[in-house]
Amino acid sequence: MAVSRRRLAREALLQALYQWQLNPAPCSEIARQFLEDDERLVGADRSFFEEIWARLCPALDALDETIAAVILDRRWADEVSEVERAILRLGAFELRDERQTPYRVIINEAVELSKAFGAEQGHRFINGVLDRLAHQWRQSELESDGKNPLQSRK
Repeated sequence: MAVSRRRLAREALLQALYQWQLNPAPCSEIARQFLEDDERLVGADRSFFEEIWARLCPALDALDETIAAVILDRRWADEVSEVERAILRLGAFELRDERQTPYRVIINEAVELSKAFGAEQGHRFINGVLDRLAHQWRQSELESDGKNPLQSRK
């Protein structure tokens, strides 16, 4: 099965976040590096990459605070790997700001990125954290999907 152009763009966004985390540079500089190097975005949806990166980068501090608040079993600052941190930042941003993309698609994409680039069982952690964020930001979508646990108990 062919990998979608958006998935390839998300992989590039993950790499850009990872690069920024390890070697902080202005967001515009990282974007330029990716956009000028044809190999980094081969087959990817370049406009999706550009649009998300331009809006994601300035939102990182607020996203980090929200993500850290829903992590139950470890500390964001020193117990979440750099790869998981980048995946969570991207997934959280999309859940919060990309309303046209269904929450299930966003979580699935993040889980697939985690399986490809993260620790062996990291996808479970990613799924759990993003599911909690979906309950915060996508409540109406969850309810219409029949996934609201409070509603199903009535």
